[in-house]
Amino acid sequence: MQYRKDKQGNDLSALGFGCMRFPRKDGRIDLGETEREILEAVELGINYFDTAYIYGGSEEALGEIVERNALRDKIRIATKLPQYLVSRNTSLDKYFTEQLKRLRTDRVDYYLMHHLTDPAMWDKLKSVGALEWLAEKKRSGEIGAVGFSYHGDTDGFLKILGDYDWDLCQIQYNYFDEHSQAGVEGLRAAGERGIPVVIMEPLRGGKLVNMLPEEAARAMEKSGRGWTRAEWSFRWLYNQPEVTVVLSGMNSSEMLRENCRTASDAGIGQFTDGDFAVIREVTEIIRKREKVGCTGCRYCMPCPKGVDIPGYFRCYNAMAIENARTARMEFIQTVGLTKEPAFASQCVGCGKCEKHCPQNIPIRKKLKEADRALRPFPYRALISLGRKKLFRQAGTGKAT
Repeated sequence: MQYRKDKQGNDLSALGFGCMRFPRKDGRIDLGETEREILEAVELGINYFDTAYIYGGSEEALGEIVERNALRDKIRIATKLPQYLVSRNTSLDKYFTEQLKRLRTDRVDYYLMHHLTDPAMWDKLKSVGALEWLAEKKRSGEIGAVGFSYHGDTDGFLKILGDYDWDLCQIQYNYFDEHSQAGVEGLRAAGERGIPVVIMEPLRGGKLVNMLPEEAARAMEKSGRGWTRAEWSFRWLYNQPEVTVVLSGMNSSEMLRENCRTASDAGIGQFTDGDFAVIREVTEIIRKREKVGCTGCRYCMPCPKGVDIPGYFRCYNAMAIENARTARMEFIQTVGLTKEPAFASQCVGCGKCEKHCPQNIPIRKKLKEADRALRPFPYRALISLGRKKLFRQAGTGKAT
């Protein structure tokens, strides 16, 4: 197993075990199968295990298995504060104490502020005393390092990144999402600050393996590399020095062993010009299915009325590449739940965006199409309720 350093100089396995998708049986976590996989993972060198408060049963299962097999001093546990449930200072201790009990431990190695989509969410945590609380928990040794996981746009990520002395951050990042969410710009900004980056969704929920067009798969095969579809994704990530840990929700021995083999063999700077050319070809093939030819360059931004144009088109395209439900949920996370409304209904048709678009996209027309597809009534209502709940203290929750 390859290891990369955290901010304190500790070795972290380049491959992390994502605990959100533990194997299930009859609707519950299959504890026996999960235990077998965790023990095999530790034997293969994995020492970073990522869970969260809202991963149903995950913290409890991990805690029981770690305690029973005396693994606590052999691994590092990352879990997350459900910041979306926090409304007062006492909530911080409430959730953290419950998590320690679930995990059967007296400390959390990496404690992340979960699912930030906007700087306002971090501001809300600060307003209830999170900075002081985190400092005390670090002093007591109950929390080893503090980080955040992120699902908003690049600008929001950069603001949060620069607002605290973070020990690590976690972002969605893969070769298809290179310019989405925090993106490569956010990755490099974290690297410049010496902040380790944990990668989630390296295979875009498995879709860069299971839903890859055959034409794209053939492009990989023609390269002669002999790499699997998953291996291409992981090697692209491990090539980048800013990447510290890549998470994978592995639920079979075959998947675990393959990913461990890749994490042991792949390294920084190993990708050749030919390899990058294959990734570009694969990405272009996938994009042929898209509804809008948006590359995410952001030349159309900022919109005078605050519309998140690239965010809209990214999610609209996801409807064609993946499915409607997945695309709409991504839209809710990355566009719908930002403090400042960013909806297409705010567009006044000024056309400024179209003057700057290198792809000559009829942005005003396509925004209307995207809004109709991404915000049918049930989702519009869900977004409105979510905004009211998240931003009620800040006095901003209006959806338009």
